[in-house]
Amino acid sequence: MSDELIRKHDGNLTRLTLHRPTKANALSATLVEALLDAVDYAYTDGTRLLVLEGAGNHFCAGFDFNGYQEQSEGDLALRFIRIETLLQAIHHAPFETLALAHGRIFGAGADLVAACGQRIAAPGTSFRMPGLRFGVVLGTRHLTHRVGADHARSILGESRAFGSDEALSINFITTIAEAAQWNDIVQSALAHATALTPAAAAALYRQTTPDTRAEDMTALARSVSVPGIKERIRLYRNDT
Repeated sequence: MSDELIRKHDGNLTRLTLHRPTKANALSATLVEALLDAVDYAYTDGTRLLVLEGAGNHFCAGFDFNGYQEQSEGDLALRFIRIETLLQAIHHAPFETLALAHGRIFGAGADLVAACGQRIAAPGTSFRMPGLRFGVVLGTRHLTHRVGADHARSILGESRAFGSDEALSINFITTIAEAAQWNDIVQSALAHATALTPAAAAALYRQTTPDTRAEDMTALARSVSVPGIKERIRLYRNDT
């Protein structure tokens, strides 16, 4: 397990803590792979509730652009594809998933929150999803599934930040709660997650989660395969 991710497993509960606090838990390639390994393992180890949280002041700053100029366009495309693979593994997990969000959350970090079944945010948390500013179609259907097409178009089309109050009103998050309440929320969620047998719970999640994985991956692959992604990222970063 990478030191960028802390995994704690206790009975039916797995907690994954993004642990790059000096980088606002931005998603490096190694952190994404560690998350993928941990989520894949949770499919096999009796996990009934998977909790995602972030160390430090922010849950996740999204894609880690550090050193992107030295990477090939193919390498960058693969990194986005691996993030989409991670989002799909969480969104379609056969167990309950819960995000504990705080701070300023960007891009793929917000997509991680949206991928979870329960989405808790501390007061004052903010979200922004600017991927379309540099032409990357990532997590769009997950967002639309949560908030509806009109809100999704507003959030993505305007690339605007929105706070926890608005996030709750549009169902992007399910609860606003102070961090001091989070452990109680996790324990309550675990009790609900284990009320059904594993097979019944998996069937429930499968039947209530639209399966657009193939279409989502195709849309992402098309967006990141358009030549010039490094230049689009450069222009976006110069603009922010």
